[in-house]
Amino acid sequence: MTNENTLERPRAAKSAARRQHLLDTARNLFMERGFHQTGVAQIAAASGIAVGQIYRDFANKEAIISAICETEMTAWLDEAHLTAAVAANDRRAIHAWIERVSFDEPEPEDRRMMCELLAEIARNPAMTQMNMKCDTRLRTSLEAALRSLAPQSSRERRSTVMDFIVASSWGMVALHELSPMSDHAALRDRLATLLRQELAALEE
Repeated sequence: MTNENTLERPRAAKSAARRQHLLDTARNLFMERGFHQTGVAQIAAASGIAVGQIYRDFANKEAIISAICETEMTAWLDEAHLTAAVAANDRRAIHAWIERVSFDEPEPEDRRMMCELLAEIARNPAMTQMNMKCDTRLRTSLEAALRSLAPQSSRERRSTVMDFIVASSWGMVALHELSPMSDHAALRDRLATLLRQELAALEE
């Protein structure tokens, strides 16, 4: 007799593959054309997935953008790696994680999409809500890292360091687009030095 679970697994795998194909296609279109020039109809045409099926998987275009951001946030934060480092009290690994999150340099296409996303956050309530969730997730991980390094530090002091990290990260993204001829490597090194000084002061 056929097991119902045996039938469900291929369907689930097919659904997951379709969803990933849709997200990959949408991401490429967003990078090439921007959010406003890319609609669900264009995503359907490029992916070969019917509009009706897209709306069964996602409520709207903003939901697609949110799903892409969540996937990339998961890969970028690598929370499992941080959790393991904190559990092992591996201070070197925690410092390395903080610096990677602070100064990991996105690819040019990703930077442009991030800048466009920043504009959407300022004018689209759905994107504002999505950003709040992402920011909370980032700060939760940063809080865990900083508290592990400096358990005696105040929440206010750790919050200031987190603000420095967020501002530095977004600032480097914007600078690449606004001033492509600037010495980005030198600035990145200087900001990394300042961050290490802040972390050392926090740990005293």
